[in-house]
Amino acid sequence: MATRAAQNCESMDDVRVEIDRIDEQMVDLICERFAYVDRAWQLKKSPADATVPWRIQQVIDKVRARAEKNELPPELVEALWRQMIGWFIQYEEENLRKESKG
Repeated sequence: MATRAAQNCESMDDVRVEIDRIDEQMVDLICERFAYVDRAWQLKKSPADATVPWRIQQVIDKVRARAEKNELPPELVEALWRQMIGWFIQYEEENLRKESKG
């Protein structure tokens, strides 16, 4: 099915179809990102290794810049990424704790 630009949507049904299409793609991309997070914890040594402040800031700076370039509120993108990063850090810490208990 061809995508429809937002300005070409003529009804709420059209808008919803496009939002659903985008949501599906976003979930697929988060799934792909998760696979790398899943591998990352396996390469780390301890739960303390899950939080890398300089890397978190680097990621936030990059997504904020990308948002600004695309005229999207950078505060929105930062909030979403901080939530996602926080969840991933917790996931890594839990797996690293389990592994250290053997």
